[in-house]
Amino acid sequence: MSCGQAIKAWEAKNEAVAEEADVVKLYAQVPPISKLDNSLNTLKNCEHLSLSTNCIDRISINLNGLPKLRILALGRNVIKRIEKLEDLAESLEQLWISYNQITTLDGLADLKNLQILYISNNNIKSWAELDKLASLPALKDILLVGNPIYADYEKREDARVEVLRHLPNLMKIDGQMVKPSEKEAALAPAE
Repeated sequence: MSCGQAIKAWEAKNEAVAEEADVVKLYAQVPPISKLDNSLNTLKNCEHLSLSTNCIDRISINLNGLPKLRILALGRNVIKRIEKLEDLAESLEQLWISYNQITTLDGLADLKNLQILYISNNNIKSWAELDKLASLPALKDILLVGNPIYADYEKREDARVEVLRHLPNLMKIDGQMVKPSEKEAALAPAE
């Protein structure tokens, strides 16, 4: 199914005009959306766009027609890398991209207003990838559980401390508030 077809189906189901809507949910389409197309750029008032649970393998278009987009949900697809989000640099506050095949955190550096990044159950293997997020001043909440970077840690608490070593301004990791003891442990030299 194309994005254009999914938008038309959404309009029929919701008896609404998609380009006027602030929330557009195109998740779990049957047949699934396999490719993003420029029909998404007609959603000029959209603040929350859900494309989760489809078969999207890449972010193949610029999203310059979505100036108000604050929440982009792309979880449960087959996306391998994050790209073409530069046009959302001023507006995007939340990126939900868990359960994909992402190996690198390239492509996020321009998202200065990003507050929440849900990227669990991907294929992030290196702690150095988290350093790429250090330039995001608003980032306060991250979901990383289910990535290979946690594999060497028997205790989740130890992994959380390592996350804080790379991203000390976080307030929430893997769904739990950061504890003062974790902040202190992150400041201590690594063993």
